[in-house]
Amino acid sequence: MADILINVIIAFLAGSLLLGLHRKIMARVQKRPGPPVIQHLLHSLKFFFKETAFPKTVSMPFYIGIVFILAAVWIVGVIVGPVTKGSLLILFGVYAVYKIVEHNAGSSSGSPYGKASCVRAVLSAATELPLFAAVVLVYLKTGSMNISSIIAYQSVNGPLILSIPLAAVMFFILLLSKSPYSPFGITKDKALISGFETEHFGLLRGYIMFAESISWYVMMWLFLTIFFPPLSAAGYLIGMLVITFITAFINATTPILNPNHSVMTQITLGAVCFIGTLIMIFI
Repeated sequence: MADILINVIIAFLAGSLLLGLHRKIMARVQKRPGPPVIQHLLHSLKFFFKETAFPKTVSMPFYIGIVFILAAVWIVGVIVGPVTKGSLLILFGVYAVYKIVEHNAGSSSGSPYGKASCVRAVLSAATELPLFAAVVLVYLKTGSMNISSIIAYQSVNGPLILSIPLAAVMFFILLLSKSPYSPFGITKDKALISGFETEHFGLLRGYIMFAESISWYVMMWLFLTIFFPPLSAAGYLIGMLVITFITAFINATTPILNPNHSVMTQITLGAVCFIGTLIMIFI
């Protein structure tokens, strides 16, 4: 239990600071001063002490429960990932539940912005979940869905990013889609204010930001673990900093695509990478 708590705290703090760094890098690329790196962490903590308001249009049990489910699924992600190094299938399930929550968080509020966001969440799920199918390619290459076994495989046979680089590209596109202000971030397009988060205030928004920080950490940890050889804590830190810098630069220089273009771009890139990796594995 103590190990789980420590890893959840690390995931929250590291994820919050990396998201703050992401925002800072974007600002610098766009020649703005930007907020301090600790801003996302401060906002996350601040909301836990803010007044929680409930709009009249909400479906109350659903509106509240969905936020706690969002936090819970990513805590499960920490347990299955960094703590136990368990099955990729469970982590795929975690991501699938996350997309369901993202959809229903918008519809439960009664907000027109939330409803528009939840419609887009369905479109994004149709592209992001197939991108997570990169883990199928990892299985075909290593013969295992267990993270510990994949780490052992790479220690003997070399990093998967060299043997199946297109699968790594697929997973990186998924990472990019989750990063703030991503060109694929159609559920939080600024035309929708904050998308499915628009009507969540106070404590509820605090839990959402808590979950966002953990999810960013878990997804980067997963990418580094399944495509690179065994890393030390310093190696993970450097890798996460590099990923944060690359995604921030891309997002700072690329506008958010409209939903149709976002879906087609991700599907096209995913299909090319998937087929290309199958050819590399079997031919």
